[in-house]
Amino acid sequence: MGLKPRLGEGGALTREEIEENFDDLHPPLGAGPAAVEASRCLYCYDAPCVRACPTAIDIPGFIHRIRTGNLEGSATTILSANIMGGTCGRVCPTEILCEQACVLNAKGEEPIKIGALQRHAVEALIAKDAPHPFARAAPSGKTLAVIGAGPAGLSFAHRAAMLGHTVTAFEAKPKPGGLNEYGLAAYKMAHNFAQAEVEFLLGIGGITIEYGRTIGPGLSLEDLRAQFDAVFIGVGLGNTNRLGVPGEDLSGIHDAVAFIEVIRQSSDKSNIAVGRNVVVIGGGNTAIDAAVQAKRLGARNVTILYRRGEDDMGATVFERVLAQTNGVIIKDWSVAVNFEGHGWVEAVVVERTSTQVGETGKQYRLPADMVLKAIGQRLAAFDGLRFDGNKIAVNASYQTNIDKVFAGGDCIAGGADLTVQAVEDGKRAAIAVDAFLRSA
Repeated sequence: MGLKPRLGEGGALTREEIEENFDDLHPPLGAGPAAVEASRCLYCYDAPCVRACPTAIDIPGFIHRIRTGNLEGSATTILSANIMGGTCGRVCPTEILCEQACVLNAKGEEPIKIGALQRHAVEALIAKDAPHPFARAAPSGKTLAVIGAGPAGLSFAHRAAMLGHTVTAFEAKPKPGGLNEYGLAAYKMAHNFAQAEVEFLLGIGGITIEYGRTIGPGLSLEDLRAQFDAVFIGVGLGNTNRLGVPGEDLSGIHDAVAFIEVIRQSSDKSNIAVGRNVVVIGGGNTAIDAAVQAKRLGARNVTILYRRGEDDMGATVFERVLAQTNGVIIKDWSVAVNFEGHGWVEAVVVERTSTQVGETGKQYRLPADMVLKAIGQRLAAFDGLRFDGNKIAVNASYQTNIDKVFAGGDCIAGGADLTVQAVEDGKRAAIAVDAFLRSA
């Protein structure tokens, strides 16, 4: 990324401090606390927590198995619905999904820690290094191509393999996992869990991943359609939008996703450069991840600029509180209208967008030696595919307008940009492809 060395006195942290800052945000539950937490569950009939889960995990069922000491059975219950239940137990916004729906909220009690219990069960199974819990069906003789080995693509590949198909995934990066590996804050996916989960997932067999392969010269959609019985696109969103602001090409202005990737792939985070005054532009979870990590690397001042009110931010309440408790300043109703500097960015000119009398259009100068853009991503075009807005259009069976081509995850129109939703899309698309192939 060409990052500038850490600046200023008093802003740098020791290696030990940085290592501690990037340790697990939520340490896993031990056996005792997990059993106590599981005992609080009311095991509701037609449980609202299940209805709130995009993958429809049998939450009362897996919690009951924890309570009875059957961790393997609990994990299998989770993974049968969500093969990436370990990651989702760590990063899923349970506070707005299953835990928000927990009936204990209505009683004025804390909801069950569903995410922590899910993580407890799944990680115990993965750590056992036992045989894969799911068996493949009889070989179908069908071969499927997957573009992108992220959550949607891997979920698709696993379910398709379970159904007896042979899958080849084409991944642009040198490692699988997509955003789980490259795009989430390091303190959320500590201790190389993303790769451990992928290794576990691939244990079902029948899945091959080819790295450094992306759609372009030497690998076209038409080539894959000719070579395989069906194609699934699960590429996510790769290209960051531009602001279109003067000075945007100054050095020191980076994509937040690229900044997060540098952190995730670094074996010694004390060597990562960070500015003294960091400005992050955006209002989603990516903006929070970038801002908090900049602070934890030793940046003295970190400010998030968001164009609307704080309650309009895409980031959850939990993420916004996390930012603020880490010393990040959130300035809402604020947009960057100019970047100043001589070769390297030195300041951001900010304009107020508040509707309060006397504030709209007011400008001020905010010092910045690093700017991170987290303003959303866009999908690279695929020849012949119909788009809905800036995403791929699919029908209820995840089919695109091109025969034998399906898609799911962040790259399709109408979906929520959540790991758990991408996993569900991949699972459902694999079932739809299986039905498509068997009816042909």
